[in-house]
Amino acid sequence: MNIAIDGPAGAGKSTVAGKVASQLEYVYIDTGSMYRALAWAVYHHQLPIDDEATVSELLQNNEIRLVRKAGQQHVYWNDIDVTSFIRSNEVSQYASIVASYGSVREQMLVLQRNLAKQGNVVMDGRDIGTHVLPDAEVKIFLTASIRERAERRWKELLAKGSQVQLADLEKEIEERDYRDMNRDVAPLRQADDAVLVDTTGISIDQVVDKILQICERMGESTQ
Repeated sequence: MNIAIDGPAGAGKSTVAGKVASQLEYVYIDTGSMYRALAWAVYHHQLPIDDEATVSELLQNNEIRLVRKAGQQHVYWNDIDVTSFIRSNEVSQYASIVASYGSVREQMLVLQRNLAKQGNVVMDGRDIGTHVLPDAEVKIFLTASIRERAERRWKELLAKGSQVQLADLEKEIEERDYRDMNRDVAPLRQADDAVLVDTTGISIDQVVDKILQICERMGESTQ
């Protein structure tokens, strides 16, 4: 069974998807980290983020790998482990831009579908249920209020020693939502057959339990 988890930035997709995959002993594929790896490379090499051809060529000539180590997913750009670099605010903003490019998404689509062919996969992103895996047996649309998503990000950054304003994060998330929902290729939207799960005010474990219950019901109905 393939499980698609979509939703806006900061909804908790990566954390939830990883836990669901662990509980089910499925393979977890974080597609957002693939775009972030490309965004990191653009930022790291100081390439023009507004030049789609340059960004697309960069992806075509390099390799992104997802490697499982000690129960954690590590993201590699060629032989460089970029896992600890791809969650910065700068990379987050770049990731939203590179993900809007059709030529980039076409390349990523091939990579992601090849990864999913092994089956028993939990894949999260913004267009998994609508575009990447439209035939996934279970589709979840994970969301939360902008305020809550900004507060989660704010606490993460404070814990890492970064001094940021909550209001600035709210604005960034709102702008990113707009870009993701209004891009020309595979925009962020809830698939018609996806189950909406709002994470506002509930714990990660409660969200995971909800999704596991949905998977159990869907698994029974498809057998």
